[in-house]
Parts: sequence; structure tokens; C-alpha cells
Amino acid sequence: MSCLRVILCIIFPPLAVIDKGCGSIAIVTLLTLCGWIPGVIGALVILNKNEKQ
Repeated sequence: MSCLRVILCIIFPPLAVIDKGCGSIAIVTLLTLCGWIPGVIGALVILNKNEKQ
């Protein structure tokens, strides 16, 4: 995971997962609407999960 992705996760989580698919964007957007911290955690989990495959 690059430093730019981590910074994007902190600033605007849905933008960090834009290339991971529509479902990931929807999940992270909903989590961000519920609260900023759940959105950041969700984006980091999605980015970390997809990188190990």
C-alpha cells in the first residue's frame, strides 16, 4: 500500500478505493456517511485485503 493511498484513506476514504470496484466504493461511502473513522478503517481494510491477493 503506497503512502498516497494511506493519505487518501485519511482525507477522503471513497476516493482511495475508486479502482477497487463499485461495491467497494458503495461500502466505504456508507461507512463514511455513518462516521469518518469507520470509513477510514473500511478503506484501509479493503486496500490491504486486495493487495495481498
